[in-house]
Amino acid sequence: MGHPAFAEGTGLLTRWTKIARRIRVPAGFLFAAFYLWRARPSAASLALSLLLVVPGLLLRAYASGYVKKNAELTVTGPYAYTRNPLYLGSMMMAFGFAAASRSIWITLLLALLFVLIYAPTIFGEEQFLRSNFPAFESYAQRVPRLLPRLTPAKFPGDGSFSGTLYRQHREYNSLLGACAVYVVLVAALWLRH
Repeated sequence: MGHPAFAEGTGLLTRWTKIARRIRVPAGFLFAAFYLWRARPSAASLALSLLLVVPGLLLRAYASGYVKKNAELTVTGPYAYTRNPLYLGSMMMAFGFAAASRSIWITLLLALLFVLIYAPTIFGEEQFLRSNFPAFESYAQRVPRLLPRLTPAKFPGDGSFSGTLYRQHREYNSLLGACAVYVVLVAALWLRH
């Protein structure tokens, strides 16, 4: 048996993970409203933001063409570099848009949201994978949770990008959403001049 304080802490984390998953989308909408209120983009900040947003979009698109959610443990493609390429792509996009906003408050709130909402969500998903896919433990020992390896981990089997999976996961919505944010930011910039 583990230490009682550890068990209690794990129980709290498990409960918060469930709450975090439920409030993730509403928190995102609240953050979007705060973002639009506080953002003060410039032409330079919009251009610089593309250095994170575009690779984030590409990573999400690439990862969505590999993952078969809840059906199998995906270990190829971007999943051979990081266990969470979709979240890494989302973070890159989010912090790219934070850079575009030129607001320290947006950046700080975004970092807080990732710690309070996305970290527990990742924890919960890993618990699910651990309990449903016996190979997950070996995979987790070789592939980092978020920051990618420099070279891909080698696993038996092969996987390749599937346009069908990309469309099935509707990852094109990320591109549409990013374009919409840029339209709003450019309009805000234009209206202030």
